Order: sequence, then C-alpha cells, then structure tokens
Amino acid sequence: MSDSRPIGIFDSGVGGLTVLNELKKYLPYEHMIYVGDTARVPYGNKSKNLIQQYSKEISEFLISKNCKMIVVACNTASSLALEYLRSKYSLPIEGVIDAGVDEAIKETTNNHIGVLGTHSTIQSGAYESKLKENRSDIHVINQACPLFVPLAEEGWLEGEIPEKIANVYLKPLLHAHVDSVILGCTHYPILKRTIYNVLPENVKLVDSGEAVSQKVIQILKQNKTGTSSKTFGNLECYVTDLPSQFSRVAKRFVDFPIGEVKTIELHPS
Repeated sequence: MSDSRPIGIFDSGVGGLTVLNELKKYLPYEHMIYVGDTARVPYGNKSKNLIQQYSKEISEFLISKNCKMIVVACNTASSLALEYLRSKYSLPIEGVIDAGVDEAIKETTNNHIGVLGTHSTIQSGAYESKLKENRSDIHVINQACPLFVPLAEEGWLEGEIPEKIANVYLKPLLHAHVDSVILGCTHYPILKRTIYNVLPENVKLVDSGEAVSQKVIQILKQNKTGTSSKTFGNLECYVTDLPSQFSRVAKRFVDFPIGEVKTIELHPS
C-alpha cells in the first residue's frame, strides 16, 4: 500500500525546521507541509488556552491540506496542546517531548539527565514530569538557556561568544555529572557543536527532532501509510507573517532549499 498524502509539521516560528530537517533526512520521499506561526511567535509567553487555540487553527489548516499525520515541532505546544489536539482529531499527532524523553532514558547509564530549554519549557516542568513518570529514579537537572535562540537565529553558532555563554549555562550539568542531555528547544540542535565542546566526551546529546523522526517512521509502518514513491517529496512552507525573514533565517536550519514561502491567515474556528 502507498499513501502519498503529506505529513504536516508546525511550530511557532523557525525552530521546528530542525525537526523538518531530520524528517526530510529519514523520509526523503514523503511530501511535507511546514507551518511557522511567525505572526504570533513566541508561544512561551502565552496562556495554555491560547496555545491550544493556535495549535487547533494550524492543525485544521493542515487537515484541510489532506495531511495524514501532524508533528508538533514546538516544545511549548507539545507540552500544552498535544493531548488537546489528540482528543479532537483522529489522525496521528506526535510531539517532540515524548520522543526526546524515551531516547534520553535509553541513553543514560547513571540516571542523571540534563534538560536544556527556554524559560517557559523549563518552568512548565514538561520534560521532568515525563522523565519521572517513566523512571522515578531519574535525577533531572533543568537549565534554561534563553540566549541560545537569538544566537541560533543570528547565525552565531560557533566561536568565543557562543562557547562562553554555553559554559555558563552548562556548568550546573557538569557539576551534576549528567551523561545524557535533552535539547529541549528546536533551535538548539544547530548549536550542537558548541554544546559538545563544553560537555565531557561521554555525554550524549538527545535531539528531539531525530527522536521524533524515528517515531514517525514507526507510525507510518504500523498504519501502512508510508509512500512507496521513489521520487523526492515536495515541501510546502507557510508562515503567518514575514515570509522573507523566515526564508533568510531558514537557511541556517535546514540542509536543502526551502523554496517559496507562502503567507496564510489563520482564523479561530
């Protein structure tokens, strides 16, 4: 069986492109549609009700585009809206948190796991509660890294300044002897090299984009909804504002050309 319908991916802005990048790497023949809600970014300072409303509007747009599944490539929306979306729609919907948690638990040998994220993700406790739900003996070290997002978007990925900032943020993780670190923000994977330079060699970085890609592959196999095409899949990109700025920043987040970025209006339903 072959299902050529697209996979929908959404985020509040450009960060989710790291998830798209991994999905394209592992599933090159699948059609994909990406939505960045650039008019209302960031989601981290919005209420749970508002995040759910925004996520619903985007999901309904993706469903109208005949998507066979949706990937919530945003940590805030994954923690606050995923179950809400699953209760409303019948198609498979995956978030980035569960996949990252499962991978970190698989990787750790000393049960000391670090979580790097934005202030809102860290304050939500989403990763810590999921980790402890799975394994009560896990010791979690949470660290907000707010400057990592502007560094990623401005292209300051390596060198003295990013490394000094990483040194400050990662010090508590070094003291706690973590052996597994979850990159709990979709911007952070493009700073991997700098983060690796600061952490000991034995520490494994868990990229939620990579982990969720494996989950998507598994779901497509289980549901027999993968494409049998051997032609590279199309990519459609939509934003809610500033398409040219999105295109400019997007080049740092993906290994392929983004092409035309279209603007859409989302309405409460």
